[in-house]
Amino acid sequence: MTAYLPYVYEVDEDGVNRMGLKGEAVIARTTRSGRLRRRKAIEGYLLIAPWLIGFLAFTAGPLLASLYYSFTDYNVIQPPHWIALGNYVTLFSRDPLFWLSLVNTAYYVFLSVPLSMVCGLAVALMLNQRLPGLAVLRSIYYLPSVMPAVATSVLWLWLLDPNTGIINSVLRLIGINGPGWLADPNWAKPALVLMSLWGFGTAMIIYLAGLQNIPGELYEAAMLDGAGPWQTFWSITLPMLSPVILFNLIIGTINSFQVFTAAFVMTGGGPVNATRFYVLYLFNQAFGYFHMGIAAAMAWFLFLIVVLVAYLQFRLIGSRVYYEGSTRT
Repeated sequence: MTAYLPYVYEVDEDGVNRMGLKGEAVIARTTRSGRLRRRKAIEGYLLIAPWLIGFLAFTAGPLLASLYYSFTDYNVIQPPHWIALGNYVTLFSRDPLFWLSLVNTAYYVFLSVPLSMVCGLAVALMLNQRLPGLAVLRSIYYLPSVMPAVATSVLWLWLLDPNTGIINSVLRLIGINGPGWLADPNWAKPALVLMSLWGFGTAMIIYLAGLQNIPGELYEAAMLDGAGPWQTFWSITLPMLSPVILFNLIIGTINSFQVFTAAFVMTGGGPVNATRFYVLYLFNQAFGYFHMGIAAAMAWFLFLIVVLVAYLQFRLIGSRVYYEGSTRT
């Protein structure tokens, strides 16, 4: 190995700098080092090449293609025909089901997300206590959130059956005549919101991790100061848990805007389009009517809505989030 040698310059009679032998050794070493870096870079790119190829072929490529198709009239069978903003004009001004599906989805989002967050936090607070069989209880509450969506939908079809379902059977025992649920346009969306609470286990686990990250010294100091459980919850638990709450809010909102499986399996968008959610209608446009251009335009419009909603959540709520070790409040 060639040791580092400083550059040595010699000046000839004409005043021209000439690099000596020590400088030549440094140049040789620098050349070898550059070759080694290039070889390592090539090896690194070769190692990640499968992922890069997959990303370009199955993510970036279809994403850009869908953006192009959103400006075309495309039905899969015939080549796409450029119509500029024609698909967007059709959706915004000539398709009442487009706006109905958006309203149905907004209804679902504004009910299911807060309810899931409240239920997840309540159960996480309970499971954060010293209870017997705590590991079993955590598994029981988390298990529904990892069940296959189709299996869950079939199960809830049975639970919500107006004649033989368990829910209406229990209501009849206490003298209440249960609604038609999925067969009633007024109860179909609330029924799917109720079903969405089945999967609050994911948010619960994240809340539980956040609760266990809160220093116990804060609770001890609050207890010495005479703070009660409610004061402790509002003054310590919620502020320290605010980053987790914001995360669950944003992720839950994004997931709720994409509600599809339950409506597709259980109602097909009915009754009377009461559960025709946005992504279900997008699916119908793409694979039912083969209006791929319109479906692509709907997908990009949904993307803009989700980005806008997430931005507003960051702006309105993010400034109130407490980050430990930061002066931001």
